[in-house]
Amino acid sequence: MVATIVHQLTKNLTPEEIKASGFDKYYVDHTLAIWPQAAGGVPFTANQFQSTGDTITDLYEDMAAEQKARLTYDNILRLVKDPEIADPIRFLREREIVHFQRFGEALRRIQDKKDSRNFYAFNPQIDKKSC
Repeated sequence: MVATIVHQLTKNLTPEEIKASGFDKYYVDHTLAIWPQAAGGVPFTANQFQSTGDTITDLYEDMAAEQKARLTYDNILRLVKDPEIADPIRFLREREIVHFQRFGEALRRIQDKKDSRNFYAFNPQIDKKSC
């Protein structure tokens, strides 16, 4: 959705507008095609995903990712007032909140089912309790 918004905003730019906006370096590499990257210009890679195989660790990572995405959308909404952009961003922001809540519910269920209240002593999915 964000890529579609970027496309909508850039599809009719003139070369002068591209240069004046500072979009010219991006344009040289990608014309007006969508190239997923952070606002600072760092391209998206799979390195941004984290997975440890430990359910609790992974759920915390998922929750953190949802909060980071929500914060990004909050920052966009502080800068953009055009309803054609702001409305889809608000929708995406709401999804991040729901995802955060669902991951939190899953984390609570996992913690409630563990046989020990010390969640960090060992991971029963990986480690076997030594007796």
